Amino acid sequence: AVDREWRGRAAPLRMRGRVLVPADPRRPRRVPAGTEAVVVGGGIAGISAAVVLAERGVAVTVLEAAPTLGGRLGAWPHVLPDGTEQVVEHGFHAFFRHYSTWRAILSRVDPRLEFLRPVGGYPVISRQWPAEDLTSLPTAPPLNLLALFARSPSLGLRDLTRSDQALAAQLLAYDRQATTAAFDAVPAARFLAGLGLSDRANAMLFEAFARSFFCDPAGMSAAELIAMFHYYFLGNPDGIGFDAPDTDHLTCIWQPLAAYLDKHGAAVRTGSAAAEVAPADGHRWRVRCADGSALDTAHLVLATDPGALRELTATSPGVAAVAPRLAAAAAAVTVAPPFAVTRLWLDRDVAPERATFNAVSREPTLDSVTVYSRLERPSAEWAQRTGGSVVELHSYACDATDADTATARMRAELAALWPETADAQVVHLQQRFEATAPAFPPGGAGRRPTVAGLARGIRVAGDHVDTPVLCGLMERAAVTGVLAANDVLDEVGAGPEEIRGVPQRGLLAGLLPRRG
Repeated sequence: AVDREWRGRAAPLRMRGRVLVPADPRRPRRVPAGTEAVVVGGGIAGISAAVVLAERGVAVTVLEAAPTLGGRLGAWPHVLPDGTEQVVEHGFHAFFRHYSTWRAILSRVDPRLEFLRPVGGYPVISRQWPAEDLTSLPTAPPLNLLALFARSPSLGLRDLTRSDQALAAQLLAYDRQATTAAFDAVPAARFLAGLGLSDRANAMLFEAFARSFFCDPAGMSAAELIAMFHYYFLGNPDGIGFDAPDTDHLTCIWQPLAAYLDKHGAAVRTGSAAAEVAPADGHRWRVRCADGSALDTAHLVLATDPGALRELTATSPGVAAVAPRLAAAAAAVTVAPPFAVTRLWLDRDVAPERATFNAVSREPTLDSVTVYSRLERPSAEWAQRTGGSVVELHSYACDATDADTATARMRAELAALWPETADAQVVHLQQRFEATAPAFPPGGAGRRPTVAGLARGIRVAGDHVDTPVLCGLMERAAVTGVLAANDVLDEVGAGPEEIRGVPQRGLLAGLLPRRG
């Protein structure tokens, strides 16, 4: 159950987190003996579900197709040409401080989260305009929005006087039902253009923000953009600053969580892809794996990436026959364009004034730059020993045809932004180019899978899943995992895991006329 109290309240000037799903001390924490579950997918969503279930006494089996856990946060060993072993990842992720659920899961293996360190400023950089830093603003609306206008060189008096102030006020009026009704069918790019702000303000503040959700603004719902603007900025009691691990994700996250699950009796099977899901006797489900093995369970959590969910249900005729709503929702899932991640080991350092993480505006391919040798210990040690640097380049909605093309384009664009990299020699590179992130296209609301209610005994989790509470990216994955676990716990009579989050409505919610 989701607490209804917050739904009728706007965010107060004094921001604070909310209990969105309260624990229920009247119900037992432990499940009845013999309760078991299968979780398909070992990313944030699947592991979050498995952790909660295993702690409560559920016999959990996690099936992960990849050889390592983590999904888009995954990491694996990699040997450099000089023989140095490093762990590389799918790409940089920001651990925002209002990710209450994901941080609660991580606290199981590091109670004080000592492996997380502040990244520092969050500049948006451009060839056309000076950099802008979005951090250190007040956390309460409308003070944070006013401070943004006061401090940002992109937003001047002309923007204030010429903007569509009624439309801009919708950013302060987020309400799930009203915002979705008014703006879901509107592309985010059209909404941003309608604000009437300068091209510079759109590019440096809003477009860079929108692309960080793996989407091009033209292919993203304006309702999702408004929701995420509330979640990360206007309704965020912790501010927009974020942390990152001081070492690789395998060492500080996935190995400890795997050990934690083992301690609680869970079985984690990597390299074990689910090939088919079929109904079994006794209102159960059978998961057939690619290696020929099979598992039967009364409680199944599908925590794959969106494309894998669509493929798994499409190759499972029993799902369409017995659970047509689940089959239809999975078939409607939209995958974002490919994202490209290229990590470069360079023979020299970048300029000392470069920030650790940089969003990039208005480059054809490059969307962000992370200086890993200023972020995590293994990369810093390599850079100190060699005199080089480790730099990671991202393209979030990439229109390149392959990884090599994306890398060449991103390198050229980086050289134009940071001239000192133009003559740097690449000692080694590691590339990824894949389409595993969800899209939130205009008109997509109401068609995405929900955690529960689509099929008896099956729950769906992941950052592509519709949630009854507002959250995004890694936190959305963790929240859906815990909600899936809570649904299992509820069915067997145990109490839910608490979920905390941000205020779920904007300061002006319910006070403005609807617009579209």
